[in-house]
Amino acid sequence: MVREERGETETGRLRAENAALRARIEVLEKALAERSDGRTPEPDGAALRRAPDGAASRDGLDGAASRDGLDGAASRDGLDGAASRDGLDGAASRDGLDGAASRDGLDGAASRDGLDGAASRGDLDGAALWAADGAALRSDAHAAPEWLPTAVPALIHWRPDGTVTRWTEGAERILGWRADEAVGRRLADLVAAEPVSPGAVRAFNFPRTESRFATATSEATTKEGRALLCRWTYAVLHDDRGDVREIASIVDEASDPRRRDRTVHGRYQLLLQLVDNARSNIFIKDIAGRYVFANRAHAQALQRHVIELIGSDEAQLNPLTPEIAEMLMAREREVIAGGQVMQFEEVLPVGDSQLHFFTVKFPIHDERGEPMGMGGIVTEITSLRRAEADRSALQEKIIASQQAALRELSTPLIPLADKVVAMPLVGAIDSARAELIMETLLAGISSQSAHTAILDITGVRAVDTLVADALTRTARAAQLLGTRVVLTGVRPEVAQTLVTLGVDLSGITTLSTLQSGIAHALRHAPGGSSRVRDPARGS
Repeated sequence: MVREERGETETGRLRAENAALRARIEVLEKALAERSDGRTPEPDGAALRRAPDGAASRDGLDGAASRDGLDGAASRDGLDGAASRDGLDGAASRDGLDGAASRDGLDGAASRDGLDGAASRGDLDGAALWAADGAALRSDAHAAPEWLPTAVPALIHWRPDGTVTRWTEGAERILGWRADEAVGRRLADLVAAEPVSPGAVRAFNFPRTESRFATATSEATTKEGRALLCRWTYAVLHDDRGDVREIASIVDEASDPRRRDRTVHGRYQLLLQLVDNARSNIFIKDIAGRYVFANRAHAQALQRHVIELIGSDEAQLNPLTPEIAEMLMAREREVIAGGQVMQFEEVLPVGDSQLHFFTVKFPIHDERGEPMGMGGIVTEITSLRRAEADRSALQEKIIASQQAALRELSTPLIPLADKVVAMPLVGAIDSARAELIMETLLAGISSQSAHTAILDITGVRAVDTLVADALTRTARAAQLLGTRVVLTGVRPEVAQTLVTLGVDLSGITTLSTLQSGIAHALRHAPGGSSRVRDPARGS
């Protein structure tokens, strides 16, 4: 029984609180309706103060409903004649506030998304807040601003006779004409202006690879007839014969200074991100050698914050010795004075290491062509040079091993029988190979204790004075070791050449074939015979 009475009491209390809350919400709705109709509402908080007790807001603002303090507004998120975010049926506050319209709200409360009869969080009292879920902002959420640096800019191309050949969406945003309306028509008919004069077109005579630009400012008229000031950043493109093919221009609206400033700032930020993510050191100095710009990589190389570089010269910042810093500044002065781009490699001592750099330094000129500073792009190539040195050393080792293998192949010494060796020669013989032939043959004679050495020249393409001299010197050296030399493979033309050259072959046995040379060596071996060696068995 007691429990039932307590339940009825609690139910009655909740109903009373709910009624008070509904009365408060009605007052809030009335205030919002007056604002939307343009009527002057009652003084702030007056209507709310007439609401039944217990209708105060969670944040304790006198007569104010909104947690965010929006004048005369009811809910942080917009109302639907109620206060609940979670939609609890006639329930009291989740936070237990006596009679308060809780943050979590009651039945009939306005949801967070702002339902019927309420002003949303994004547009209370006519003020469109920057929040992304504001109704006024949602409508243009996908419209890219014209000054956005990553958006395709307004590009217009036209032929020398003024016929438009290209018209981008950016041009449509500024001038109103669609591409299908503009292409094929004269530019002057579209914008009521000729932004680049024929004289300026003729004066623009730069190679395409230089990517040079010129600028012009002119009045223009939009499709709707609105006059505006445009800045044309253009280039004149030529064909292979050097004739003007078309004029290509980036168009910016210059009438609105704020828009222009945003465009310039946006493009600056775009370029800054580009150079800050480059692995090369990029910097610009004025004519006195003081930094006016540096990217993140250059500041890191100098172990400084970028702002510490601005206004300072190399001598104040560079961790290198004063002599090297002066050398760097002297080269930069040379770039400014000469007016030419310089590219070079340099090796600088940094700590205990020698670092390699590839450097490009170039002059920067003003509009009159006068030097106003210089720029630099410095890329460390130490790892590349070390890799090249390692590769070169490895290549030299490979070449040396190949040469050793070729030497063995070019001067093979073959044991034919006990104390009989043969050296078949193939190809051309130069002075280096002649020395190698003598060296290899004498070493083989000594190690084999050979009494007969056969030099076979069947594979030698030509015999001249150098070859004949090499053969005779080798034979004389072998004879000094007590070894008989047999020269085989003497063809008729070789014999004629040797006679013509007057080569002294005394003491050297000459035979026509290697087979006859081997037979001769075996017949004249000490003891009358010699057992032929089996190369596979080594005996």
